[in-house]
Amino acid sequence: MNTFLNYLVVAALFALVLAPVALGVVRERRIDRQLREAERGEARPARTRSAARPHKVTRPAQCPLLS
Repeated sequence: MNTFLNYLVVAALFALVLAPVALGVVRERRIDRQLREAERGEARPARTRSAARPHKVTRPAQCPLLS
């Protein structure tokens, strides 16, 4: 049982050390793909929250004493 826990601790530490590296590689690949698409002219419009649903414009209530 003690050997299993030792292996588990080593695997957990290994994962903690390599997690930022893996995330960085994924980010770099995404950026490279976006640059290739932009170079070919296949750029898709970025989808943001505001583009997904229209923002309702409201006007502030007017005070009857100021009009």
